Amino acid sequence: MTELERVPPGIDPYVPSSARVYDYLLGGKDNLGVDREVAERLLAVAPDSRLVARANRQFQVEVVRQLSEQGIHQYIDLGTGIPTYPNVHEVARKARPDIRAIYVDNDPVVHMHAQVMLTDSPAVAGVHADLRRPADILGHPDVVELIDFNEPVCVLMVGVLHFVMDEEDPAGIVAAFRDRMAPGSHLVISHAMADSDPEAIAQLAAATAGSPAQPRFRTRDEVLALFDGFELIGPGLVPVQDWHVGPDDGRIPLLDAPPKLRIEGAAGRLTA
Repeated sequence: MTELERVPPGIDPYVPSSARVYDYLLGGKDNLGVDREVAERLLAVAPDSRLVARANRQFQVEVVRQLSEQGIHQYIDLGTGIPTYPNVHEVARKARPDIRAIYVDNDPVVHMHAQVMLTDSPAVAGVHADLRRPADILGHPDVVELIDFNEPVCVLMVGVLHFVMDEEDPAGIVAAFRDRMAPGSHLVISHAMADSDPEAIAQLAAATAGSPAQPRFRTRDEVLALFDGFELIGPGLVPVQDWHVGPDDGRIPLLDAPPKLRIEGAAGRLTA
């Protein structure tokens, strides 16, 4: 059976997927030729992008570990991507066995993998929805059943908001979740930055134009504005490979020079 014959119904094999491109950069196998083409065009001008993808994943793991150790036991992972060990609930349950988690993605392949992964995971659910329609997520039966918004919750938007165009109102999307979150809740974002290498930006723009994988690189001020109402914790908004609190053991080694594809991340706490 050829690769195209294995494509699930509803998937256009000629349109790149941000989740599958990311999977390829992480060394995964759940991607198609069109996704690998996008990734290889990026790697041709920014060969450190695989390391940045790993660092972005490590950023998420470290933030979840820190928050779960501080008592946060509810997580909503928006734009979760194809499952990659360890996942959010697996990290959090090392500190809190009572973890509840929701994984949200609009990619049918991601949802299919999530359903398989979560078969034997209590208090965890996968939701097939688009974060551009937050009301659909907040009102989804699985979210209503598992997440108590009267208690602190962590909402993760790791590597996803740069696929939301300005006209789709990323700030409004964040605000819809913020307005439901109790004080002590957290927001976690990582984002592609406008001060990335111009050639890397141009290659991604050319390879993904008009597709769901097309990114919008934003300035530092634009990303910080998404944290309106939140107080940044830890090191603040920094390159994902530099976000950590505690020892460096097991971390991605620091690069000798800033990567051409710059991804920065931050976590914020809702104070009121």
